[in-house]
Amino acid sequence: MSSRTLVRTWEILPSGGCSTAWADLAEGRLTARGRAVGLVAEPYWVPYTLETVDAYVTSRLHVTVETAAQTRILDLRNDAGRWTVDGEHRPDLDGALDCDLGLCPLTNTMPVLRHGLHRQQGTAPRSFLMAWVAVPGLEVTASRQTYTPVARAGHGSRIRYESGDFRSDVEFDEDGLVLDYPLLATALTR
Repeated sequence: MSSRTLVRTWEILPSGGCSTAWADLAEGRLTARGRAVGLVAEPYWVPYTLETVDAYVTSRLHVTVETAAQTRILDLRNDAGRWTVDGEHRPDLDGALDCDLGLCPLTNTMPVLRHGLHRQQGTAPRSFLMAWVAVPGLEVTASRQTYTPVARAGHGSRIRYESGDFRSDVEFDEDGLVLDYPLLATALTR
């Protein structure tokens, strides 16, 4: 089984900060660790780890948020469709396959890779239930999200992301990682 490590750093516009992720991809699985720093509404650090099982289905997201005043920790787990938040069952999340860590472009990757959306265009929208994690508060809510491949773009694809009243055409590369997420994040290059 071959594995490859991808590294990406993004400028995160709403937080006035940046985020870096180191993602290992191997045969339908993704494991990652990341670090983010934000300045809005106050300075904070966010280290996290992400693990998936077959077909890029989230199995665990562990997040810490550190501010000058406090440290918060979240342990989000999915065991065969049964989600727990810090050990407590959350039936409102059951049925979700993925987590979505706020202000973290990496967590848009799992549904894109699972369905090959970054290699399609003009196909029907796909709707997902996500375990959405707010940053920096770490509140977890169920979130309905829709991904629609719109067009091939350079060495990747534009995919329309919609959730509630929010909509953005996000550019993904051939590996399924975000390059440009208008109003949220832009990949930085060397």
